[in-house]
Amino acid sequence: MKQLLAGALAAALLVAPAAAQTNPTTFVHAGRVLVDPATGKVETQKTLVVQNGKVVRIADGFLTEPGGKVVDLKSAFVLPGFIDSHVHLTGEQNPNSRLEEVTQSSAEQAMVAARYAKKTLLAGFTTVADLGADDDAIFALRKAISLGDVPGPRIVASGSAISIHGGHGDVNGFREDVMHVLRPGSVCSGAADCSRAVREQVWKGADVIKITATGGVLSNTAAGLAQQFSEDELKAIVESAHRMGRRVTAHAHGGDGINSFLKAGGDSIEHGTFLDAEGIALMKKNGAYLVPTLMAGDFVYRVASGPNNFLTPAQSAKALEAGPRMLDMARRAHAGGVKIAFGTDTGVSAHGDNAGEFALLVKAGLTPLEAIQAATVNAADHLQLSSVAGALTPGHAADIVAVDGDPLKDVTVLTKVRFVMKDGVVHKP
Repeated sequence: MKQLLAGALAAALLVAPAAAQTNPTTFVHAGRVLVDPATGKVETQKTLVVQNGKVVRIADGFLTEPGGKVVDLKSAFVLPGFIDSHVHLTGEQNPNSRLEEVTQSSAEQAMVAARYAKKTLLAGFTTVADLGADDDAIFALRKAISLGDVPGPRIVASGSAISIHGGHGDVNGFREDVMHVLRPGSVCSGAADCSRAVREQVWKGADVIKITATGGVLSNTAAGLAQQFSEDELKAIVESAHRMGRRVTAHAHGGDGINSFLKAGGDSIEHGTFLDAEGIALMKKNGAYLVPTLMAGDFVYRVASGPNNFLTPAQSAKALEAGPRMLDMARRAHAGGVKIAFGTDTGVSAHGDNAGEFALLVKAGLTPLEAIQAATVNAADHLQLSSVAGALTPGHAADIVAVDGDPLKDVTVLTKVRFVMKDGVVHKP
């Protein structure tokens, strides 16, 4: 036994230097760099020193050392990797979306999600929150990406959304026997049952609890966009989640659902279409984040009002009602001092186009810097990842993107990312 242990130790000592050589220090030469978007300070001619997937220091000038790798971004504008706080990686709206709901297995959805995860990463989004997907598919993809088996952004996942029976998040519009088979276990009625649903989602692996506090545009039911959970159910959901260390975010369009959720102690609002003055005051009081998803509103309105509308009549009516209101809602929220985190609801719109949200945020009154902050430091705070993502200060993950031009003058340059590194690994050279 002693001989075996001695042999193993000798082998380890021989292998260790070789392993170290396969993970050399990387020196990222940045012509201009927004190290910490919270400050808004653009620094010039800096070297980001990357080791073991993290930024370990920032040096003046263009530093190199023997044995190190150099990434030349001297002519580029360098930023932290972007964060999209609301995506759906397992699908994408198209004329066959309703058929795919009943033909794709969980395994197929995971494969589809892997393809879309790569597109998202190559667009410069190194972290996402997936808020509503088949549990098996999204949790498997989250693990595969974290292990390095599949390229994609870091994933915070809710799995299936908590929904009322028959509401947005339940299965609607198919034969009853089909709907019973497809209905997720996260559908609930009554406070006790909704507590059960939350606990089961945590048990299955949810990082965050997503609920559908109101009706939704893409559920195939003419149930409107107003509140769907009762106050007792909302309180039970929030209390159960918080007791298990999970934050709760709510898909919410109607003002009644937004306000009831916030009064129950909810943490953030997705969409917020009919946000009113009371809702703005509650969000500021609670410190809640708004994730405006302006691209989703723009997309569904354009489809519903266009010549090739593939939405059902129930979906179309809600798209035409909600879509045009979202930009003004975001403008009022921003003017009212509500904290905004970047999120697109991509999967409604096309994966890989996520950066189109920047221009819409600016159109809603944010400055280019504020839009970038929404997708970095704000989103990191919202997702409780401030120690990992959202900045390039030492200790943060080496999630680095680069673009041509100056995004502080023209945010549309962020739609043309030329370089992507995640956790120190270059995915788009």
